[in-house]
Amino acid sequence: MAESGKKRVVITGLGAITPLGNTLETYWQGLMSGQSGIGKITQFDASQHAAQIAGEVKGFDPLQYLDRKEAKRMDRFAQLAVVASQQALADAQLEITALNAEQVGVMIGTGIGGLRVMEEQQAVYLSRGPSRCSPFMVPMMIANMAAGLTAIHTGAKGPNAAPVTACAAGSNAIGDAFRLVQQGYAQAMICGGTEAAITPLAMAGFASARALSTRNHDPQVASRPFDRDRDGFVMGEGSGILILEDLDHALSRGARIYGEMVGYGMTCDAYHMTTPVPGGEGAARCMRLALKDADLTPAQVSYVNAHGTSTGANDPTETQAIKTALGEVAYQIPVSSTKSMTGHLLGGSGGIEGVAAAMAIAHDRVPPTLNLENPDEGCDLDYVPHRARNVPVDVALSNSFGFGGHNVTLVFQKYRN
Repeated sequence: MAESGKKRVVITGLGAITPLGNTLETYWQGLMSGQSGIGKITQFDASQHAAQIAGEVKGFDPLQYLDRKEAKRMDRFAQLAVVASQQALADAQLEITALNAEQVGVMIGTGIGGLRVMEEQQAVYLSRGPSRCSPFMVPMMIANMAAGLTAIHTGAKGPNAAPVTACAAGSNAIGDAFRLVQQGYAQAMICGGTEAAITPLAMAGFASARALSTRNHDPQVASRPFDRDRDGFVMGEGSGILILEDLDHALSRGARIYGEMVGYGMTCDAYHMTTPVPGGEGAARCMRLALKDADLTPAQVSYVNAHGTSTGANDPTETQAIKTALGEVAYQIPVSSTKSMTGHLLGGSGGIEGVAAAMAIAHDRVPPTLNLENPDEGCDLDYVPHRARNVPVDVALSNSFGFGGHNVTLVFQKYRN
């Protein structure tokens, strides 16, 4: 246990189902090679939609991992989370048994939950009447079910919850899980985010709000964080899961350690439903709180995985927030947006971006920001354009900001005895 009485928390397993690949290895290789996972929507006929592109998970067959009956009773957002969690447990070589089940918990956030099944059942209701709606509709669509089903499929009987804080949900889940392990409420937590909102209604709603890119003719360059020619974010889907573990427990079983989680900041703008407060005061305060929690200074930060949505509201505001929080050293720190490759997974984004930050520390490599040709006014940091960079990564921040003014910053550090 650390001198403060809090337990040290390490990352021992990672799982990822993403637009760049359905394993941790393919996801990381995609990031490092600067691939784009954005393309034309194939999951439904989007020809009448303003935005016809997205970062779809490709080639995912739930029947490769789940029983047919089980898979049929899960919305896609839950399927993705259950499989990514199984991957992460396997990567950690952590077996859940009758002896430890009560000490392993689940915390998986989502922004929207089972919207796909809700849309499908609404169509059934309108065309065939109320008696034909599925009895599984409600348990399939509610947002906590990814966490609940992950526990059912893994046997984890410890703390279990599902933060629903829009695009900050995955990071809130990781941060809340960190606190539970740090304070001794669990020996290990399966945590992260998931989302599967590439549906007709979601795409229509976000497009009506003029939030989505309509660069339909050239999907791979549509997500362009910090670039002056960006025209909105690109919807993505997937799930990213981390296994956070009490250091003593991890060492006792000889676990491999990717890195250590050392800080968690959380604030609210209390300003507007969808727009960040001008100047990014809430986000800057969040980063400062996270560094204070980690007992680190701005000069010790090696990398920032930005929220970086490719929207006019986020990019300059987050840039200013980073400069406010980190001061002059902000100009010396690599900052990149992996959303340039995956699109924006909404509540799932903090999960796959937490995975990316952990891998950056483990491999001393920083993912790039794709499609950054002409930085917008006010976007003047080192955004690692076009190509991954080999650089020592001792401390990484991961930012997530959500509708409602939710701000979250996670702090990861290279593990040392």
